[in-house]
Amino acid sequence: MPIPKRPLGPLPGHLTVRAARDMYLAYNGFSMAEYSAPAFSFLWLGRTITLPNPPARQVVIAQHDIHHVLVGYHTDFAGEGEISAWELRAGCNTFFLWFINILGLMLGLTVAPRRTLRALWSARGTTLYRAGIRYEDALDMRLGELRRRLGIPEAGIAAPPAPLDAPHAAHA
Repeated sequence: MPIPKRPLGPLPGHLTVRAARDMYLAYNGFSMAEYSAPAFSFLWLGRTITLPNPPARQVVIAQHDIHHVLVGYHTDFAGEGEISAWELRAGCNTFFLWFINILGLMLGLTVAPRRTLRALWSARGTTLYRAGIRYEDALDMRLGELRRRLGIPEAGIAAPPAPLDAPHAAHA
C-alpha cells in the first residue's frame, strides 16, 4: 500500500500567489488546463469518476484552488470538507457554490467530522468570490498580501504538517 503524501500545508507569505498556485498544482498533479476542460475526474473508492465540468464550475475552480493555497487545506476528502466549510462561512455568492460546498461539507462531516467543524468555526476572512479582486490581479500579489486583504491569518488557517520523523497520528 503506498504511503499517502503529506499535506503541503500553508505556504509562506513571501511567495507570489502565482508561484504558490503553481506549487500547489504540481504537488497535487493538477493543471490549469483542467479549469476549462469539458470534464474532470477524481478517485472514489479506488475508481476514477469522470463528471462534466459545467461552466459554473469552470468559473470558480481556479479561485477555489487559490483558497486551498491561502488557507492550507489539503485536497483529500477531509481537506475538501475543510475548504468547503471555510468557503461556506467566509462567503459564497452563487447557487452553484452553495450547493457544491454543502456537498463538500457533508463529505467532510462523514470522513473527518472534528476537522471539518474546526474549519467551519475557525473560518476567518472572506473569499475571492466576494472580495472583488480579479483572479489575474490576485496572482500578481504576494500570498501574505492577499491573505491580509481577505482577512485570513498571515500563516493561513490549516495546521502545518507534522515533521517527517513525528509519529503519524490519526486525524478525524
